[in-house]
Amino acid sequence: MSLKEQFGKDVLLTGWGHSRFGKLTDETLESLIVQVATEAISSAGIEAGQIDEIYLGQFNSGMMPLAFPSSLALQVSPDLANVAATRVENACASGSAAFQQGTKSLLAGTAKTVLVIGAEKMTHAGADVVGAALLGADYDMAGQTSTTGFTGLFADVAKHYEKRFGRGDGQSGPGKLGDVLGTIAAKNHRNGVDNPYAQLRKDLGEDFCRTVSDKNPMVADPLRRTDCSPVSDGAAAVVISTSPSSSAATSPVRLAGFGHANDFFPAERRDPTAFAATRVSWQRALAMAGVGLGDLDFAEVHDCFTIAELLMYEAMGLTEPGHGARALDEGWVFKDGKLPVNVSGGLKAKGHPVGATGVSQHVIAAMQLTGTAGGMQLANPRRAAVQNMGGVGIANYVSVLEAV
Repeated sequence: MSLKEQFGKDVLLTGWGHSRFGKLTDETLESLIVQVATEAISSAGIEAGQIDEIYLGQFNSGMMPLAFPSSLALQVSPDLANVAATRVENACASGSAAFQQGTKSLLAGTAKTVLVIGAEKMTHAGADVVGAALLGADYDMAGQTSTTGFTGLFADVAKHYEKRFGRGDGQSGPGKLGDVLGTIAAKNHRNGVDNPYAQLRKDLGEDFCRTVSDKNPMVADPLRRTDCSPVSDGAAAVVISTSPSSSAATSPVRLAGFGHANDFFPAERRDPTAFAATRVSWQRALAMAGVGLGDLDFAEVHDCFTIAELLMYEAMGLTEPGHGARALDEGWVFKDGKLPVNVSGGLKAKGHPVGATGVSQHVIAAMQLTGTAGGMQLANPRRAAVQNMGGVGIANYVSVLEAV
């Protein structure tokens, strides 16, 4: 049963906007929000006054003094005066959290057209400020001093994984997990070259990504710099509606299903390599859409660190637990494989302005499904999944999108 069959109405992505990601010193949070919101409204072929509600995904957590940005989108037009606007925060999944809140407004019938924005300004803040902010998304490390920050938390996940599964081929004991992670990094950097919005647009090659060097130092063993997404500024926006406008720039994209699952916060209550709630969010989204993994043409997933993408192959069911490397060994997740993953370059190359990421993933997927992805474009994709995660597998969101 699809979302439309379950709720009796369509949820359509009808217009979108996307800024460049990177160190955007000439942009403010406000200018980024106004830019992408204006693009999305224009792309949807509607007037600003037709927006019933606004949801803004932003993490912040002390990275900016302005902690109350929900009304910034109203700067787009006087016609947005008095529109209901809400900031949504769920760590690195804030963008997808905002998207699902907007979806629920449409399904509840309290809105017919919703503007969803994800935005973050990070690069102006010092590394210590950013590190402390991100650690606020971890139960055990919040407020603590750390030299490796969230990289250290995912490095611990990688160590647990390698001890249990080796390189990811199901064999226990030490393996060359670092080589597998280097392959993921190289894949996503190569894909990012074709993404005009990406922060890092350079094909680094597998040898560079697999090797510790002065230009690719170890950040937290076994994660090198190329295993980590960069600190970024950026924004993205999407208009979602129950019906498209005849003036829209492209065909709409249908939301076929969505899933959300949260795991326990204390690390001691979670298996570090299972990403159990992530798996549940995938199951819920696919079940609502009435499809299986084999029905997807591509996926945009949350590769904040390369170990996260490896675990995602297993959480989505592409491979059995402990066998994630098979998806790389057999070429499944490359651009010409049976399920391309992160054709945009992912967070690894595109960048990770925290609150913007989930909305960006939806926009990139919508571009693919409408044949407007430029150099990133796949050959006639019809169905995709978007997966966004907050914390170490804590807040998990999945959307299944379809071409109309």
